[in-house]
Amino acid sequence: MSAIAPLESARSRGGLADEVCRKIADEIVLGNFAPSTRLDEVSLADRFNVSRTPVREALKQLSIMGLVEYRPNRGSVVAAMTPEQLDQMFEAIGEMEAACARHAALRMTEADRAQLLELHAQGRAAMQSGDINRYDAVNLELHTTIIQGCHNLVLIDMAMSLRHRISPFRRTQFRNVERMGESFEEHSVIVEAILSHDVITTYRAMRTHLLSARSATGRVSPAWASPAADTSTHK
Repeated sequence: MSAIAPLESARSRGGLADEVCRKIADEIVLGNFAPSTRLDEVSLADRFNVSRTPVREALKQLSIMGLVEYRPNRGSVVAAMTPEQLDQMFEAIGEMEAACARHAALRMTEADRAQLLELHAQGRAAMQSGDINRYDAVNLELHTTIIQGCHNLVLIDMAMSLRHRISPFRRTQFRNVERMGESFEEHSVIVEAILSHDVITTYRAMRTHLLSARSATGRVSPAWASPAADTSTHK
């Protein structure tokens, strides 16, 4: 425990659990933890050089996100999610965020629009420097700003809840550096449409953007490749 204590004392317990949650989620998304794999708290604590407490909290978070299941006599295991289910989740969040963006094009305040432009500029800087972690963080903020810009509390709650479940898959797409450039160009279309109050282009561009993110996930991790994409490839 002597090696673990200094590490945990340097970070808040909640922050450490969030970090472990992201690391386990990345392992699942990248296919390193296959469906039904048992997630042993002791082994994970050793793997990430932490105590069992943040691991236990991380597994609870992952359970809420649907990536982990708790089974009697087996403990926590990787959920048996399929690529088909992932397709449906991305389709749903694509429709949800597109609806939010469409309303945002008409309802965003001047402060909202200024923040959107600033975040888009930050995304450009992160993309040009190849800073994957920074781009991912800015991407998250930009999408949050658009969702909240719809100024409909029901839509916001539904979109944020679904986004939380799918966030690990959206995050890992940027392990493919080329995807950052593609994502930024897609953002450019969305931002310009919102600022122009163009609801039709905004809706279509946001929906296409989320479907592109789904395809990018499959390129990073073949285990999650869309069956529909595989079928079209062999036609």
